[in-house]
Amino acid sequence: MPERLPSGEEPPKKKGAKPRKPSPLNDLDLDEWREYEDILTDSLWLIPERDRSGTHMADYHGNFVPQIPYQAMRRFTKQGDVLLDAFLGSGTSLIECRRLGRHGIGVELKPELARQAEERIKGEGNPYEIITQVLTGDSSALEAAPSLIAGALKSIGRESVQLAILHPPYHSIIKFSDREDDLSNCPSVEEFLQRFGQVVDVVDGFLEKERYLALVIGDMYADSEWIPLGFYCMQEVMKRGYSLKSLVVKDMQGNRAKRNLENIWRYRALAGGFYIFKHEYVMFFRKAGKNGRDPLDQQG
Repeated sequence: MPERLPSGEEPPKKKGAKPRKPSPLNDLDLDEWREYEDILTDSLWLIPERDRSGTHMADYHGNFVPQIPYQAMRRFTKQGDVLLDAFLGSGTSLIECRRLGRHGIGVELKPELARQAEERIKGEGNPYEIITQVLTGDSSALEAAPSLIAGALKSIGRESVQLAILHPPYHSIIKFSDREDDLSNCPSVEEFLQRFGQVVDVVDGFLEKERYLALVIGDMYADSEWIPLGFYCMQEVMKRGYSLKSLVVKDMQGNRAKRNLENIWRYRALAGGFYIFKHEYVMFFRKAGKNGRDPLDQQG
């Protein structure tokens, strides 16, 4: 894993360098493409350990590594753009927003977790003086969620977002609460996908055309059968008119639960005829634009 630049800083420009070649979606200068050693371009992400700098912590079971929103924002946003995280959790993505100079809006279902996330985010420095907002609500609520997000955008002086990140529960693998509106408590995969699709509908109403949606998701086992939950969710996004631009496989070597029970899981795998989960997916989708072409493909 390349070493990330502190606070998302751009690599230093060489003396006498010619004017940068602007990108329509990010702050990268492709004339200096060799300098961006911190940015991944392969579809296999081997991340040895999570970033624990600043206010990042690994105390919430189910949060993703900060390197994921870091990579997504570096590739698909500019400073001053707005990110929407529909499953905020402990606030990882909005902490990265503060570091990288992107405005951030996060929706979290559980009030107590939303309060903790807000405190953690505020504890991170804000060198770019951007706005981050933590909203408490159900991101799958088709009537309530849009007005909640629209109000947050209005306070930033915007009407749309330039990047969306979705990191939903992997159905029933982890029960995050006892609430009926928690996706981890959906009684079936079918209902989970229906509710997840509603989240995509809500987010779609705010994501600009030609911009990107990142989905972080894994698969699951149920009744001794591998359930390709990630691909089911992929289909939910694509049937709403999004094109799949990349499917990244991220390793899960640092999974504490499996590491502590490594021998037991190995025995169970041998006895049960299955393979142990060591990966999750980071899928990047593009919302269709007027001419159907990706602006990155048009860059000269």
